[in-house]
Amino acid sequence: MDSDLADAVDGLRSIFEKRKIPASFGKAPPELVEALKKQLKIPPRFRSFLLGADPVNVESLTPVERIRLIPAEELTRAQALVQSADGGKSAGDWKAAWVVIGESALLGDPYFLDVSKPDPEGDSPVYTAMSGQDRWVPTLAASSFAQFLRIMATAMETASGFGDTVMDDEDEENFREAMRPKVKVIDAAALRAGHWT
Repeated sequence: MDSDLADAVDGLRSIFEKRKIPASFGKAPPELVEALKKQLKIPPRFRSFLLGADPVNVESLTPVERIRLIPAEELTRAQALVQSADGGKSAGDWKAAWVVIGESALLGDPYFLDVSKPDPEGDSPVYTAMSGQDRWVPTLAASSFAQFLRIMATAMETASGFGDTVMDDEDEENFREAMRPKVKVIDAAALRAGHWT
């Protein structure tokens, strides 16, 4: 795992510990990761993540979203589930280069890498799209997977100041407002896309 990814993973792990939210990371078997590389064309940085910090049971907790990262052993099934979502209505415009790596535990929306847009570090941007629509309309969630992990950790850190009670619309807007400057520092393109705010 390169230092950029390792820092992002460490940040995510530490906020789970700080907030006392159970999370387990493991190590995916190399042969499984190699098979996923061939089947799904997952980029080097995401393969490195699975080998060093496979998200066996990792679900973020914020007032506006809960993102469950998908462990290596479920990735193939996750692709099939998204492609058959909505009785296949929207399956036709699901791109082969989109690899589901997480899901909204609240809304069921997928979070996915676009492996057709690799960067020099062997990473890819992360998008999300609303499920239950006639077609998939991707919105940038992060310019890279490492930045996606940083934004998740930052959202959980920000959420710790809001308590665990049910939030009303005003609290939700206050949370999103608190996130704006933090997302801007991590990933200005993700801020402009508007998913987190």
